[in-house]
Amino acid sequence: MKPLKIRFCGFGGQGIILSAITLGTALVTKKGYYAVQTQSYGSEARGGQCQAELIVADEEVRSPHSDEKDVLVAMSQSALDRYVSDLKQGGILIVDPTLVKEIPEVDGQVIEVPATQTAVDLGNRIAANMVLLGFVQQATGILTKDELLSAVQDLVKPQFIDINTRAIEAGIELAEGINLEVIE
Repeated sequence: MKPLKIRFCGFGGQGIILSAITLGTALVTKKGYYAVQTQSYGSEARGGQCQAELIVADEEVRSPHSDEKDVLVAMSQSALDRYVSDLKQGGILIVDPTLVKEIPEVDGQVIEVPATQTAVDLGNRIAANMVLLGFVQQATGILTKDELLSAVQDLVKPQFIDINTRAIEAGIELAEGINLEVIE
């Protein structure tokens, strides 16, 4: 597998960094891939701009930074506006239409995933990041549902495992019939 470069972006408090850490942990511990994850966020933490980049490969990752991302997952308009130029030609843009109202034209695939609304329907808006992780897992096939859920159980506090599991399952349902080619 050539390196897969994914950026999650939004604002502080949405679980952006946890998304990258969870996916990276699952791919390293369950699939045996190599990964590097970086993150940045505004000084105000909650509510400020936030992004986390994950690079995954089947051999050692030599740099924690990449200029072009294969996949961009945007959970806010301001984050999308800031990072959309980093999406490679032919890349995949995944947006939450509850929080992203203006989607720029890109040379690639654009998919709207109603993660925030789905999480609200489940009873916890904060689980939108897990809805997106379930969607990414199912749509890409980069790992199995059980591998992702195992990483969630290892990383989140016990009181949040149930809502996160339900959110991942809801994201999987949203991805039914969608096949995103991200692994070469």
